[in-house]
Amino acid sequence: MTYSVNLDSYQSSALVSKQTDSVYLTYMQNRNLFIAGATGYIGSKLIQRLKDSSYNIKCGARVPKYLEVRVPEFVQVCKLDCLKYDTIETALKDVDTAFYLVHSLGAGNKDNFEDLEQKCALNFAKAASKNGVKRIIYLGGLGSEDAELSSHLRSRQSVGKCLASTGVMTIELRASIILGAGSLSYELVRALCERLPLMTCPSWVNSLAQPIGVWSVLDYLEASVEKIFPDKTHHVFEIGGLDQVSYLDIMKEYCRQRKLKRVFIPLPFLTPTLSSLWLALITPVYARIGRKLVESLKNPTVVNDHSAREVFPEIEVLGLEDAIEKAIYEEETEVRQIRWSDSISSKGLRREWAGVRFGNRIVDSHSIIVEAQNAADAFQPVQSIGGKNGWYHANFLWKIRGFIDQLVGGVGIKRGRPDQENLKVGDTVDWWRVEEYKEAELLRLYAEMKTPGRAWLEFRVTHIEGNNYQITQNAIFDPIGLFGLMYWYSLYPLHGIIFKGMLEGMKARIPNSNSSR
Repeated sequence: MTYSVNLDSYQSSALVSKQTDSVYLTYMQNRNLFIAGATGYIGSKLIQRLKDSSYNIKCGARVPKYLEVRVPEFVQVCKLDCLKYDTIETALKDVDTAFYLVHSLGAGNKDNFEDLEQKCALNFAKAASKNGVKRIIYLGGLGSEDAELSSHLRSRQSVGKCLASTGVMTIELRASIILGAGSLSYELVRALCERLPLMTCPSWVNSLAQPIGVWSVLDYLEASVEKIFPDKTHHVFEIGGLDQVSYLDIMKEYCRQRKLKRVFIPLPFLTPTLSSLWLALITPVYARIGRKLVESLKNPTVVNDHSAREVFPEIEVLGLEDAIEKAIYEEETEVRQIRWSDSISSKGLRREWAGVRFGNRIVDSHSIIVEAQNAADAFQPVQSIGGKNGWYHANFLWKIRGFIDQLVGGVGIKRGRPDQENLKVGDTVDWWRVEEYKEAELLRLYAEMKTPGRAWLEFRVTHIEGNNYQITQNAIFDPIGLFGLMYWYSLYPLHGIIFKGMLEGMKARIPNSNSSR
């Protein structure tokens, strides 16, 4: 059962607590915080928000090394897989407050989407109760519980109930569209408005929402750590900005501020599937995420319970015009944004192979010797590959492969890179993810495209003698059964052309390079 805050009892409790505030706040300043979902957009920003606080912060990820290079040194990183109870139980030891920012929006198997989220939330709630966690803070989604909600919104609210099911105080913040440089909704709006002078608008763009800036969401999350509540229960707060608007209104406001002349044409017969494929082609949104997003947008997501403004009066929220203006300003002035596509979970759950082998790994290796002043110069074209620089040879073939990947629900090639010149473990490079990176020495990328097997692309730079260096490129594939082998060998003739051309392209970008095989 879900409980909203009784404002009278809240205020009475707050008055009584004044006598013990100093003791309470001293205790709070030494609280141990845990962030589940730290690799996501909100989780990453929350860590940055709390970096100057006095809290002891711990966070978890399925692949800890992806997160370790992204967080300040004082943040402890541990193994966390919410489908594996033992990892949660270990992670939540000595934790006072836990943020639950996990979602499976990018999960590849749409049939078990809601079951997957509920199982993760129940595991987390049980482990939190066993470890004596005092409160769970959860970011969910708006939508009337009396309405026929989309699977995504229904699951978001179900997760909140699961988290509160074991008796741990749960503070659930339900938000609508989150606007901020790098957020999923903002990236979608920006891509549509910047790329299309003529836009067809299905019916879902007219549903009402109450967008809120990401900075306000972070304020609510941070304030929820120290807010005193009168009872140990499930507190639900609906949070939103000042304006109730449609998605079409958001796009029009973005166009107005960017001085873009756009024509919007109603097209009511576009189904969620067709809309999601269209979004996948035009925007950075993957088809499987686009479908869930579109299905959710058919539901109004506005604030009906205004108790959040009473309980959190210190938090400033903006109207649509100011929120868009701030998002545009942040995007234009910050060198590197944390983006929703940086989320490690954007591909969905990475399959655990548990030692099962489907044939031997196949390695296609090519190398070239280049002349360079030092290893850093020889490594520079490797370090800068992908994104705006492309892949140095036959870029049209890479784009075709990315297009096909989007059609089958993959990530495609449009994610680009968060930083065109610098890399670190966990960064996206189009449809790849940086799995290992050693400056001036090694770059290994793990494929997040749809393939019948696991694929890696690796580059190594080694010193030969004098000013001679060897760049070695390895394409590694671990196929699944016969189909995986057929897939690999059907592309094998193209690999020789593409990869050799790629190395030649790298050589051409090294000043005064003379090469030989």
